Amino acid sequence: MRLHSGAWWLWALGLATAASRTTNPLVLGLILAVAGVVVVTCRANTPWAGTYGVFLKFGLVVIGLRVLLHVFLGGIGGPTTLFTLPQVPLPDWAQGIRIGGPVTAEGLVFALYQGLLLATILSCVGAANALANPKRLLRSLPAALYEVSVAVVVALTVAPQLVSSARAVRRARRLRGDTARGVRAVRTMLVPVLEDALDRSLVLAASMDSRGYGRTAGITRKDRVLTGALVLTGLFGLCIGMYGLLADAYSGWPLLALGGLLAVAGLRTGARRVPRTRYRPDRWTARAVGVAVSGVAAAVVLVFSGDPALAPTTVPLQAPELPLVPALAVLVALVPVAIVRER
Repeated sequence: MRLHSGAWWLWALGLATAASRTTNPLVLGLILAVAGVVVVTCRANTPWAGTYGVFLKFGLVVIGLRVLLHVFLGGIGGPTTLFTLPQVPLPDWAQGIRIGGPVTAEGLVFALYQGLLLATILSCVGAANALANPKRLLRSLPAALYEVSVAVVVALTVAPQLVSSARAVRRARRLRGDTARGVRAVRTMLVPVLEDALDRSLVLAASMDSRGYGRTAGITRKDRVLTGALVLTGLFGLCIGMYGLLADAYSGWPLLALGGLLAVAGLRTGARRVPRTRYRPDRWTARAVGVAVSGVAAAVVLVFSGDPALAPTTVPLQAPELPLVPALAVLVALVPVAIVRER
């Protein structure tokens, strides 16, 4: 069944937030498993449904790059030296930076944890791309943000369009008997893929223009100034509130709430200059709310959890332990499997 696109993005962003609060490989692996199970069971037969695998491969590349950067540029040290690379001498003004030198087991494990963290966040974004329809998400955003939302949606459709175009071009090459691989295959596919993606972007722009994007209603200068002041003040409050949350889990809540209220007021005021009608609007059903809440719940538990197992130490090197409460919170994000499973 079709679900509100915003619900999938809230679910995925909740998992990504939960992943950002830990470097425990067991918890990160659990988040990856949850995201993968939900994508496999809940995705529809759409052109962008296969983007999750691309994000997983990109995550593996990120892990490899993070480990290589540590090997060649150094980082966290430790007493267990695995091997030593030739070190390049650097001038005095580059103190604190090294190229080569000893590579320790503790540093490699730390780099692996950091790379796995980034890969998990990427996989959550890939899950949202595979499950949500970005064009339908555009219809659900506030009318006052239509300029920004158009740019965001076009950016979000780049990855699905490239994957879909690459598959179509590869299928056409196979039908023609072209079995080239490696660099030559990339060279022959690059231009058709980019051309197809550009054509789709032009079609999207034309369809948006035909539906009235860019047309605004006349409002007074006073209303425009009021709208801008409310939105900017609200965004400033949101930024300060988020900073407060990162520094202290409680001091940022008042500013975050105040900034949210001001931003909502500005959006409501600014929506009057963009008259819009919706044909068959997406509804926030009970299933959509359940999906969104399951992801947000995982984020809330891990943000406020003080379990030291979420950040295992690497100096000295210790085996990570699976914290019970955060693990159960991550498993709650499997709720979409039960309520939105595709048949």
